[in-house]
Amino acid sequence: MTKLYSLSYKESRTFLFAALFIVGNVALPQLCHLMPNGGLIWLPIYFFTLIGAYKYGWQVGLLTAVASPLVNHWLFGMPPTDVLLPILIKSTLLALAASYVAARFKKVTLLLLVVVVLAYQVVGSLIESAITASLATGFQDFTIGLPGMALQVVGGYLFIKYVLHK
Repeated sequence: MTKLYSLSYKESRTFLFAALFIVGNVALPQLCHLMPNGGLIWLPIYFFTLIGAYKYGWQVGLLTAVASPLVNHWLFGMPPTDVLLPILIKSTLLALAASYVAARFKKVTLLLLVVVVLAYQVVGSLIESAITASLATGFQDFTIGLPGMALQVVGGYLFIKYVLHK
């Protein structure tokens, strides 16, 4: 059985796990950016945020959600400044949705991860559409980023269930 936690900011493990997930969210986008439009297709900046928030709770999730895009931006200029705010918003929504669903249902399933990914993507895309004044821009993850959403669901499930099962 997979254990799910809700770590607090009072625990050093919270910061350790967040740091590990931030490193993952810095390394994975670098790999994905080796292919043309790899970031837009695979949405790698969200992968370890989902895992951290679902497995270890909203505190780990929020630390990972906010720090990952900022560190990537400062180190590599990616995401670019004009999309940094929408990515921070989506990343935060993902952390909150994942930690809520994990706490509410106390298990990990593919269906629950689909719900998490759809929740943050729909709400985040609506907000991004309002920010950019463009539905096409706001919802581009639903056109070009479907492989990334599938990776979040399937890869996230496998990672939580079998890699971090204890």
